Amino acid sequence: MNREYPLLPMIGVGVVVWKGDHVLMIRRGKPPRLGEWSLPGGLQEVGETVAAAGAREVMEETGVSIGPAVLVDVVDAIYPDEAGRIRSHYTLIDLTARWVAGEPVAGDDAMAATWKTPAEVEALALWPETRRIILRAKGLIDAMG
Repeated sequence: MNREYPLLPMIGVGVVVWKGDHVLMIRRGKPPRLGEWSLPGGLQEVGETVAAAGAREVMEETGVSIGPAVLVDVVDAIYPDEAGRIRSHYTLIDLTARWVAGEPVAGDDAMAATWKTPAEVEALALWPETRRIILRAKGLIDAMG
């Protein structure tokens, strides 16, 4: 499927991974948002559950294994061009999970992968939705104990 001017929305799955109070962040190696800090994630594959897509993408991009994931939120990322045609349309399903094993190493679509403290995350120039999702995920993880 074409990522530009698609016929249907593409489904992306992102995961807020926690190791203690540190969150796993990647620096994007491909568009959209090339070079920006973000959450590990990517497109869901046909026949793959959302949870399986999240775990696979985290492993491919960072080498980290995660525990069971829970839903944080769904975000619409719709970008029109100058003429008003839809250039890209992603339905982003954001999950949160705890770290199980592995240390972050950039792989697949990431140019960097690392654990960040809340203060370090706050200092990053993030897409506002990413910041909102991380804060919401922190509340969910804290509530789970």
